[in-house]
Order: sequence, then C-alpha cells, then structure tokens
Amino acid sequence: MKLLRLGDPGRERPALLADDGRFLDLSGLTADIDGAFLAAGGPERVRAAGEAGELPELDATGLRTGAPVARPGKVVCVGLNYRDHATETGAALPERPVVFMKDPGTVVGPYDEVLIPRGSTRTDWEVELAIVVGARARYLASAEQALECVAGYAVSHDVSEREFQLDFSPQWDLGKSCETFNPLGPWLVTPDEAGRPPSLGLRLAVNGEVRQHGHTKDMIFPIGYLIHYLSRYMVLEPGDVINTGTPAGVALGLPGQPYLRPGDTVDLSIDGLGSQRQTFAAA
Repeated sequence: MKLLRLGDPGRERPALLADDGRFLDLSGLTADIDGAFLAAGGPERVRAAGEAGELPELDATGLRTGAPVARPGKVVCVGLNYRDHATETGAALPERPVVFMKDPGTVVGPYDEVLIPRGSTRTDWEVELAIVVGARARYLASAEQALECVAGYAVSHDVSEREFQLDFSPQWDLGKSCETFNPLGPWLVTPDEAGRPPSLGLRLAVNGEVRQHGHTKDMIFPIGYLIHYLSRYMVLEPGDVINTGTPAGVALGLPGQPYLRPGDTVDLSIDGLGSQRQTFAAA
C-alpha cells in the first residue's frame, strides 16, 4: 500500500493511493497518519476497508502533498552508511553505525520549498531511504525481529549544511537541523510492497544533472541491523523516522564542491517509493 497525506501544512488529510491511480479518503478511519495510527494496526484496517470497497474517492486536484507521516517524535540518522560515500568524504569505513539526531521539525512535504540558511555557503543534498517505525522497538533480539517493527519506507532528502555540520561543532546536529531540511515522501510504502527488506536504487539530480545513483545493496549496515542496533540505545516509537544514509555524489565529495544556491532545483527518487522535487530559496 501507498499511504499519504494531502492538504495544507497542519491540515493534511490521510489518503491511500490505489493501484489504479485513484486517491481514496481515509478520514473515516483516522484523523491522521501518525504514530498512534501505526501502533493501533491502522495499515491493516486500511487494507481491509480498501478490499471491501469502503473507502470513498478523494479529489486531489490542487492539493499539496505533505510528508506521509505526521511530525515524528524523532528523526534518527545514520551517517557514512554507504562505502562509496565514506570514501568520497575521506572518512574511514565505520566499524559501528554513525548515529546522530535531526530536529523532527525539519520534516516537510516532498515538493515543498527548501530554505538555504542565512550565512550558509555549503548547503548540500543527500538522497536517503527512510524507515518509518510502526511498533515500539526496545532491546530487540535480532535483525529479523527488527524488520517486524517497520511500518513502511519512504524517500527522504537529508539536506545538510556542511560548514555548520563539520566546522561549527564536534557534533553534526547544527548542520542537519535547519528548517525544511528533511523533505519526506511522497508516500509511505508498506513492506509487503517495498520488500522485506527492500533492495532499491536511489537517484538524485541537481538542475537536471545526475549527481547520485546508488543502491541499498551497498549499505555497510543493512536495515534490519540498524533497527536492532538502535533499539539497544534508545526506544524507537511508532511514527519515528530513521534516515539510513546516502550513496556517493554529494557536493562535499565532488570536484569544485558545487553546493546549492537559491533557485537550484533538486529531483530525487527511489525505486517503487516515488520521487521528490524541491526548489531552494534563501531563508
């Protein structure tokens, strides 16, 4: 299934994208797609209602696409999780996952404008596979058990400001938590459709020029392991988002470091999970 949220910020309506391309209204089942919905078996109820033909059609004409899950409790990020990306940045391959947090308020819709922070000279792009947690995860016993806690997957744009990230603090959060720095969506794709775990290609282009073209098979730490590992150090709650890392091709690792400027357009996609487009503007 492909779950999404349509409407103005803060007033999104939950919906299902049917196989025939129609949008179906989920307002009769839930007020929103959020942690409470995921924890209470919401996707299963949507599936049953859809199969029974009980979901009314929704006219999506002119409606904005929001992030597919309402503001998460936390956004957990994994850095340097693709071999080629670690190499291009000059970093050694990590022996353990590199974990940092991102302000949940950075999560916006997949086509929303992204703001380059004031004083920024090194705003960078990163296409990533996002995991949306569907069940409380605490001290999980195995990677296999961890995969049972996944509600679905989505395209994530982990926008970064490299000077803020690398030069202004020994931790990365300053360069990761600027407003609008995490477009998410367009859909939350359930594991039965995306794969258990998914094996997917990722792509990103800036102003029409391909910059990133990678594959999840090149992750250093796979999806199940990451969730299992994180559950040893924090409790993952339904609705939380995990950004799983980016492949090579970021501005930081390219000749001339062509960082983003106001007016630039970024297109990104992941197989089966949809595509995003953002235009960048000055904050």
